[in-house]
Amino acid sequence: MDRTAVARATKLQSLYADYGQSPWLDNLTRAQLHDGSLARMVGNGIRGVTANPTIFARSITGSSEYDEQFAELIAAGSSVAEAYWELVVEDVRQALAVLRPLFDASNSADGFVSVEVSPELAHDAPATVAAARWLSRRINQPNLLVKIPATSAGVAAVETLTAEGSSINVTLLFSLSRYAQIIEAYQSGLERFVLNGGDPSTVNSVASFFVSRVDTEVDRRLEAIGTDEALALRGEAAVAQAKLAYKLFTDRFSTDRWQRLGRLGADVQRPLWASTSSKSPRTRDTRYVEELIGADSVTTLPEATVAAFEDHGVLARTVDTELPRASEVMSRLVALGIDLDDVGRALEVNGIAAFDAAYDDVLTDLSGAARQASRH
Repeated sequence: MDRTAVARATKLQSLYADYGQSPWLDNLTRAQLHDGSLARMVGNGIRGVTANPTIFARSITGSSEYDEQFAELIAAGSSVAEAYWELVVEDVRQALAVLRPLFDASNSADGFVSVEVSPELAHDAPATVAAARWLSRRINQPNLLVKIPATSAGVAAVETLTAEGSSINVTLLFSLSRYAQIIEAYQSGLERFVLNGGDPSTVNSVASFFVSRVDTEVDRRLEAIGTDEALALRGEAAVAQAKLAYKLFTDRFSTDRWQRLGRLGADVQRPLWASTSSKSPRTRDTRYVEELIGADSVTTLPEATVAAFEDHGVLARTVDTELPRASEVMSRLVALGIDLDDVGRALEVNGIAAFDAAYDDVLTDLSGAARQASRH
């Protein structure tokens, strides 16, 4: 036996090395930072981290690891909301430090950590811009991505922030029409940045296209229709739409307009596949990873999906295969009366509401902790 043989690559490592797709972890907890598990996952192929208000709420309320810092912040006069953001900033800073060597080694292609502005600001472009600026200044690390929801206000905020040279993760994307607006906002913002003397190679961005939630909503509507034709299309919409989103990405980032920016060092805004865990018992647990593998893209995975993919996931370039079938699926959905733009609007409303609720819940829990501490 050759004891000098290199260890077999993990599937996550192969995703990047062989297919050009970056796997990011869709979770962040202080426990991962303290016990070294995040660093181990990076060693096994994770190339970035995403978090959202729900993830932080679950982490903070489900762990005692934040208690000491929270108590110190409240004792020093911070409000509950201010203390919450300091807890978040501390986790993000530590994660950024874990990922920084990868960011440097990859020439800023990966190694990012994403943190989202308050979901309460989702429909207020100026407030979103101000919050993103605050997070960027407060954290002040080059591998930070500030997450902006892809609402109509978010589209305007993305262009403004990109024009200032900020690196943005555009989140809660559910429809092709909104995705086209986000691509335009990124490219227009970069053009403004360049006109003002900025170096576009310093700007990074991803567009987070949510996948499994699309099937959940479309399947609900198909079941309401109830015909054999409708029921046969369950589980088909999300992957079909994501493949067409990737086609839109490759088209929009191969134009003469984009080539001019590319020659100045601009990086494409990679599509990121979010919500990749299966929500239906009918769906293979690794399907939303396996069927959307391709170059210049990102896939985000919670730990359970990482484990499932390493155990039985199939590696193959799939994101730009069977495009005629994807178009056919979309056409059949339209013929049945399924309006994918309306699906996207409904999911956007639901997504913002869920993040709002998680944010409110964690502030309520922290307020209770602060009151209890004040009585002792």
